[in-house]
Amino acid sequence: MRITVTTTRRAATAALLVTATLALTSGCHDGGGSRADGPATAVSPAPDLPSSNDGGDPPPGPDGQAVCTPEMLRFQAGAMPRRPHRMLLTVTNFSDRPCTFAAQPYPLLRFGGDRRAPLPAIEASEPPAAVTLPPNRTAYALITTSAARGPDGKRHRGRKISQFGVALTDRATPTQVGLDGRAPVHVDPHTAAVTYWQPTLAAARKW
Repeated sequence: MRITVTTTRRAATAALLVTATLALTSGCHDGGGSRADGPATAVSPAPDLPSSNDGGDPPPGPDGQAVCTPEMLRFQAGAMPRRPHRMLLTVTNFSDRPCTFAAQPYPLLRFGGDRRAPLPAIEASEPPAAVTLPPNRTAYALITTSAARGPDGKRHRGRKISQFGVALTDRATPTQVGLDGRAPVHVDPHTAAVTYWQPTLAAARKW
């Protein structure tokens, strides 16, 4: 009889332990399978890596202002009426913040599939200060599409182009800009050159 009572008590104790375990387990979850309210260890999510399209401010330039980036700008180009061997490139800031060309004060231009260096700048065209472009304002660069005579003393018309690449830094992929009116222009990459960015059309037209 003593053995039977001991066995019965052990069985009852085991049953209570199982019941308690099941109650604790069910108390940690709600009916939907999500974690119920209670003490928890907070884990901070990993920070997102910066993206070029995250809408953040562009990096500051040498003068502390934001650097102009292609996402902020709209380019236009076309031949200048009554100005042979001249094209005009305009850039308008359509963003809501000002930017500067201080880091690269003239546009880097490439024509067609040409792998040579970008067009050289006309050094005498450098303005007293790098151009800063407020929202909805425009800057200008004049392109001499060819010289009257090349280094060999001969006149070169170059080749016809209807678009060309514009980059704002050495390592940037050029933005392709089509010519207004889609009328092709003769450009000789051997003798063509470009001015620094100019703050006004009148300043650009001097070249």
